[in-house]
Amino acid sequence: MPWSLILAWLVHLYTALGVAVAFIAVLAIEQSDFRSAFFLMALAVVLDATDGTLARAARVKELIPSFDGNALDGLVDYFNYVIVPALLLFRANLLPPHDALWLTMLPLLASAYGFCHKSAKTEDNFFLGFPSYWNIVVFYLYLLKTPLWLNAFLVIGLSALVFVPMKYIYPSRSPRLRLQTNILGVLWAICVLYTIYRLPDAPRALVFASLIFPAYYTALSLWLEFLRLTESSRG
Repeated sequence: MPWSLILAWLVHLYTALGVAVAFIAVLAIEQSDFRSAFFLMALAVVLDATDGTLARAARVKELIPSFDGNALDGLVDYFNYVIVPALLLFRANLLPPHDALWLTMLPLLASAYGFCHKSAKTEDNFFLGFPSYWNIVVFYLYLLKTPLWLNAFLVIGLSALVFVPMKYIYPSRSPRLRLQTNILGVLWAICVLYTIYRLPDAPRALVFASLIFPAYYTALSLWLEFLRLTESSRG
């Protein structure tokens, strides 16, 4: 077997490791080790952020055309971005006790639709509908200790936004301010990792400072969506 083909299969294995990471995160959550679970969710993001570059470099589509890497990637992402954070949302008691079960079902159901929608990733490199960043949502709900009723409304609202055809930027492929977005994203990731390291005594000031990037991401997505709608109405 040529080394190039072996390398291509190793890239698929690299992507598939995300499922193993998700499983270990589930075990950590079941033991109420939420700090380890957040570290594992962060590791899953690193795997997800790098496997595409490796796949292109190894020419996996060309060398293994019979294997659907996109299907594998979607499977892994659903575990790490939806199932694992939903379980943490439930086990960490971040929702009103009497409504926790059905509220936890909402992200699972909405994101199942979102992941299977053919236009979930548009041809111009946007996400269509809320891109199921439930790991980030749960991370901040856990850290900020927001009221349970507020968490419930946020889960309902974001689940509904999965079905709203608004475009959200793909950070590494943003058509505007890509360099600034990536730099801010790296700084935010460092901040998040240090925050997880400091759990359960994460500095509140650092937590609030880390919210700058999610706010920036949302504002940029809304601005670009406004520009798109404005240009469409003129056309």
